[in-house]
Amino acid sequence: MPIRSKVTSTVTTDNRPVASGFSRRISSNKGIRRENFVGWLFVLPALVIYAVFVLLPFLLSIQYSFFRWNGVSPATWVGLKNYITVFQVPDLLGTIVNAFWLVVWFSLIPVALGLVVANVIHRVATGRLGAIARTVLFLPQVIPLVAAGIIWGWLLALQGLVNQILSVIGLGSITRAWLGDFDFALPSVGVIGIWVLLGFCTVLLLTGMTKVDPALYESARLDGASWFREFVSITVPLLRNEIGVCLTVTVIAALAAFDIVYVATAGGPGNATSVPGIQIYILAFTQRQIGLASALAVMLMLLVVLIILPIQWLSRTEDTR
Repeated sequence: MPIRSKVTSTVTTDNRPVASGFSRRISSNKGIRRENFVGWLFVLPALVIYAVFVLLPFLLSIQYSFFRWNGVSPATWVGLKNYITVFQVPDLLGTIVNAFWLVVWFSLIPVALGLVVANVIHRVATGRLGAIARTVLFLPQVIPLVAAGIIWGWLLALQGLVNQILSVIGLGSITRAWLGDFDFALPSVGVIGIWVLLGFCTVLLLTGMTKVDPALYESARLDGASWFREFVSITVPLLRNEIGVCLTVTVIAALAAFDIVYVATAGGPGNATSVPGIQIYILAFTQRQIGLASALAVMLMLLVVLIILPIQWLSRTEDTR
């Protein structure tokens, strides 16, 4: 009898911790599932809005790109003919070329200038002066792009402030209607893009510079490194993520440019500043070539993806690859 009771008590005492641990795991799993469910409930409205206003139009654009359709009459299947037309018509292909030129003006120049300006502010303009500089540079990012296009349209007009300043300083011979000149219209739009995006790049890069360990600069100075060597060897490599974000945002702004170009030049003179966004609008709402406009829009989306993915991969640090 004593042996039986001892065995029974051992079994019961050994099973209790197992049962209690199993019940705790069950309760914790239920808690995790409940939290996930509540989390999805919060995300659901945003997912629905994104699906209705982004994913569905995107899928419809892909569908329409294989048809000839004016938006009213029955659509006619044409297969890849719309995509072939984009490459065969010089005006349509020229919009993509103009978009690549805008990448230089909207992306490469603002990021390069932003690095220089942010480095100067980080070294020289500290405290209140630095705060004022950041605010002034970031103001164009707050101004609506339509308003920015209108303001710069006035400034770059034949009798605008820019030409008046050039005349005062003795450069009246180069004055012109900058946005109406075939050779200077696209660079003039690019200057507007630089003005808008420089502040964003500068503030983002300046924020990244504040995270760099000052000991690295002190060590470089002890080794006799110049400020340029510090900038190239320390600042730029450690700002890889910030530079990647700047390039991603500005490249998308360049390839998808519409509002600034439409307000400033409407794609003119001729097709000198015509970009894919302008041409898609004209094809869809003026010429009612929905299929061709959708094909150009899909090609623009693929172009953005093909450019952004390498930038994202190159901008990642070694430990995140």
